[in-house]
Amino acid sequence: MLIGIDSRMTPELLYTLSRMGHGDEIVIADRNYPATWSAGGCLVKEVIQYPGHDAPTVIDLITQLMPLDNFHTHSVLRMEIDNEPDTMSDAHKEVWGVLKPRLPEGGILSSLERQAFYRRAGGSFAVVQCSEDRPFGCFILRKGVVF
Repeated sequence: MLIGIDSRMTPELLYTLSRMGHGDEIVIADRNYPATWSAGGCLVKEVIQYPGHDAPTVIDLITQLMPLDNFHTHSVLRMEIDNEPDTMSDAHKEVWGVLKPRLPEGGILSSLERQAFYRRAGGSFAVVQCSEDRPFGCFILRKGVVF
C-alpha cells in the first residue's frame, strides 16, 4: 500500500513508469490496436492491460505521476484519423482536455499518420492497452524531467 497514488494505478504500470527515463515513450492504445505486435519491439515486451478504462482515464493516471517532455518536437503524439490529419476525434479532444493543464511550458501535442504511429510505437518503452472503443484513440506520451 502506498499513500497518494490513485487506487486505479496497477503495480505493473507504476513499475514501468518508474523505470522510464527522460525521453522514453509509452503508448496508450485503444482496444483495436495491435498491442502484442507493437510491444514486441518495446523494452517491456508484455502489454500492460487496463480493461474497463478509456484512454483519457489512463492518461490522467499516468500524467499524475509522470512529467511530460518539453525538450523535443512533441510531448504527446496522437494517432491521426485516416485521410483527416487535422481532425481531432472526441477521444483526442477529451485527452487534450486532460493534458492541456499538465503540459510543461513549450509542450506540444502533435500527431502521426496511422502507419507511422505503428512504426514509432514499436520502438517505445511500453504499450498500455485500455478499453478505449473510439477509433484512433491511441497516444504516445514522452517522459520529461523533474526539476
